[in-house]
Amino acid sequence: MNFKHLHYFWVAAKAGGIVRAGQQLHTTPQTLSGQIKLLEHSLGLQLFRKSGRQVELTDEGRLALGYAEQIFTISAEMETALRRARDKQSVLEFRVGVTDSFAKAVVYRLLEPALSLQQPVRLVCSEGKFPELLGQLGLNRIDMVLSDEPTTSRVHIKAFNHALGSTSMSFFCAPALKPSLKGKFPQCLDDAPMLVMGPSASIRKPLESWLDRHQIQPKIIGEFDDVPLMKSFGREGRGVFMAASVLEAETIAQYGVDVIGHTEEIMEHFFAVSLERRVKHPCVAAIADSARQKFTH
Repeated sequence: MNFKHLHYFWVAAKAGGIVRAGQQLHTTPQTLSGQIKLLEHSLGLQLFRKSGRQVELTDEGRLALGYAEQIFTISAEMETALRRARDKQSVLEFRVGVTDSFAKAVVYRLLEPALSLQQPVRLVCSEGKFPELLGQLGLNRIDMVLSDEPTTSRVHIKAFNHALGSTSMSFFCAPALKPSLKGKFPQCLDDAPMLVMGPSASIRKPLESWLDRHQIQPKIIGEFDDVPLMKSFGREGRGVFMAASVLEAETIAQYGVDVIGHTEEIMEHFFAVSLERRVKHPCVAAIADSARQKFTH
């Protein structure tokens, strides 16, 4: 079996199509399709079939994908192990993907221990959507993903969640807005202007459930994928916003807002996602050990 052809099939299956896989592999769809057909010919089986303008896996293709996942996961682990052995006496490159909904002020607190190792570390951070970063992890382009949600079995990547901790949530508003809030917390949020994270944020549904339980109906003024942007609008008095309680001091100092209340009924959780079931990467191990002391589980 030509493992280059198998790798092309694996990327195409994970990417959900030939065109998208070609973009990831920096090759033309025609070349990629031809390589996959050579694999099918060598196996004597059809791995993809057309479905309209798209392609989908056959039963045999799904079976092959399962084995390909194991093959390339082991290959990535081997590459990582050999790279570490080679670079043992040199600078250790630590590649981290951070989900765009992750509180950036927490990121430094989590990553700082990795920069304090005796071995010199060069940190490479990238930001993106969780599914995209998991794809990069599966291709061994990053070593770890920092996320506020865990990966699940629905993702076709054999990755493992390492819980780093959690924090309760606090509610903030500009001093000018505070007098307009009526009653005690949390009832003061009823009919109050509010800024919230977008629907894709992991904390959005817990917030909505909490509001429903307390029969609170705020006026949603804005939805944001970017937390600092939401806080900037909050600083200008456009609405109440929610943020991690562990960051209360930083939020107050940076945005000049007041805390109007906090709740432990809504918890934001932090995860390190890696290809390792048992953490061996020295940077990931340092992060996990330190996080257990900094955050409440």
